Amino acid sequence: MPKLKLKPTAGYLLIEPLEKEVKTASGIYLPDTASEKPQKGKVLVTGGVLLQDGQKIASPAKVGDVVIYKKWGGNEVKIEGKEYLFVKFEDILAIEA
Repeated sequence: MPKLKLKPTAGYLLIEPLEKEVKTASGIYLPDTASEKPQKGKVLVTGGVLLQDGQKIASPAKVGDVVIYKKWGGNEVKIEGKEYLFVKFEDILAIEA
């Protein structure tokens, strides 16, 4: 992974999407075009605390956490040929334990 010099703005996380399994349980390999984009990724950087109506909203995940995010959540960005996502705090559905 390249050293990223990015800090998301308040309310966002920078996520590296995890590769989706391309082999089915029965051993069949699927082409990239047959599979959907993953909804799981590793948190690389978190934005600051989001202030909303005088309330502080902290990041739901910390750096290194693997999270599941909304299917259509996030904004893709390509850096040095690799895709990353900026995802809003509210688009995080779960954190893997």
